[in-house]
Amino acid sequence: MAGSQIERAIQLLEHLAEAPGGVPLQTLADAYGMPKSAAHRLLAELTRLGYVRQNPDSARYLLSTRLVAMGFRYLSGSGVDIVQPVLERLAADSGELVRLGVIEGQRLTWIAKSQGARHGLRYDPDMGREAPLFYTASGHAWLATLSDAQALALVERQGPCTPPGVGPGAPANNAELLERLRQARALGYAWVAESSAVGMAAMAVAVRRPREGEAVGVLSVAGPSARLPRERMQALAPLMLAAGLELGEAALASEWFN
Repeated sequence: MAGSQIERAIQLLEHLAEAPGGVPLQTLADAYGMPKSAAHRLLAELTRLGYVRQNPDSARYLLSTRLVAMGFRYLSGSGVDIVQPVLERLAADSGELVRLGVIEGQRLTWIAKSQGARHGLRYDPDMGREAPLFYTASGHAWLATLSDAQALALVERQGPCTPPGVGPGAPANNAELLERLRQARALGYAWVAESSAVGMAAMAVAVRRPREGEAVGVLSVAGPSARLPRERMQALAPLMLAAGLELGEAALASEWFN
């Protein structure tokens, strides 16, 4: 596997972040084409530093809570508290999950949320994950701020467009994706139904810097498609667009968007 020792260590940490139950040493070594001995040395060093631990019963490697604690410390001083009231208000108005994603380089990562659903099915995925661009409303909202060529380049960087488990409403190819982006530009927001998962729907708007107009994040509303039919999303659109503008103003005081 190419890359520096630091790059290899970070890749191992990212792999462990996707596996709360832990991962065997051989699986980690195979995933990155590393000799088992090299993977063991890296994991031993990460364990010594407190970022990884080994389950004494299963011998699987897991992340420690140190990275989680670091993330919370960073969030506490990053300005998330400035945007959280906006998310909570939109969640209360919509009755669904509201998420904020930030754009960093070529990635869109969900970093804050507010759950508006109090009863019934609650859609509530993990935070801190990179948003898939090809089939999510958040991805479409960001891609729609770019040229078609730039959008397709970002999709290509992420890899396979439609992994197993996506819904029947996901774009089937790049041409369908570009048509979704055209619609998002015309409406001012993106929406999907039965795309990222069966039975789920979502809508999203880009958060832009007030002066430059540059997209720095994405605001989304997501929930069961039975509660978010097209007509309901159209009714929520003005609230979401207004919240997106408010977040754009808040971005001036938040380290997340600088």
